[in-house]
Amino acid sequence: MRAFLDLVAIEHSVFALPFAFLSALTAMQVNGGRVRWWDLLLITVAMVGARTFAMAANRILDRQIDARNPRTAGRELVTGAVSVRTAWTGAAVALVVFLGAAALLNPLCLVLAPLAVVPLVVYPYGKRFTNWPHAILAIAQAVGPVGAWLAVTGTLDGSWPAWLLGAAVGLWIGGFDLIYACQDSEIDKEIGVHSVPARYGRRFALHASTVAHVVTFGLFVWFGALVGFGWLWWVGLVLTAVAFAYQHLVVTPTDLSKVNRAFFTANGFVGIALFVFALLDLVIRLGLRP
Repeated sequence: MRAFLDLVAIEHSVFALPFAFLSALTAMQVNGGRVRWWDLLLITVAMVGARTFAMAANRILDRQIDARNPRTAGRELVTGAVSVRTAWTGAAVALVVFLGAAALLNPLCLVLAPLAVVPLVVYPYGKRFTNWPHAILAIAQAVGPVGAWLAVTGTLDGSWPAWLLGAAVGLWIGGFDLIYACQDSEIDKEIGVHSVPARYGRRFALHASTVAHVVTFGLFVWFGALVGFGWLWWVGLVLTAVAFAYQHLVVTPTDLSKVNRAFFTANGFVGIALFVFALLDLVIRLGLRP
């Protein structure tokens, strides 16, 4: 179990889960102003289930590529710490959990759940046929906030804020995936894996990441203005701007030694900080009730 949790990097849920909560709680505030704890629990189960399925499928499909890359050669499916059969079993269980949670939420979530799975499956194959697999990852990550909003409301009507937030989250994660992929640009070219850094170079990839995060920040501003957030949200956005600037300053085309610090520390901080300040604004200023 421990090896499987390491395989799917369960701790990386800190990136997307806070934004699913943010979307759900905002929808609850708009639709009655009361927290629906059962919905939040099911959203959590659905998010963790979908992400676990995605990571397990990614590791399974990429295990031969991982074996040829010194950075990833120690992953559990390469070393044998987790068998392929166990990984497939875990992926299947996670998929069933996700679909089950969607069914318990509402009929719309159940109908749309298979569509949410599509980019999760396509992404591992993306690096085999496109130089922009990061865009597929962005689409997969954008689903979370939208799905959380629909889980609360059960309708597409009035869901525009969720689509804004989903686009912001997708560009954010796709943007820092561009930074992360710079580590493997040389080995990717050698073994035939497609990515922006491998095709266009690290400098271009880092510039593209900067553009993605500038647009991300603009979408966060738009989302906050659209749903009526107050000064606490804007404090969170200032901290987010600092975190964005930090990761783009410490990673350069010639110095990738701080990629993990930018990837885990700065981006983990973004998710938690924005959620905390938005939650405070929802409770204190907008009157969200438990």
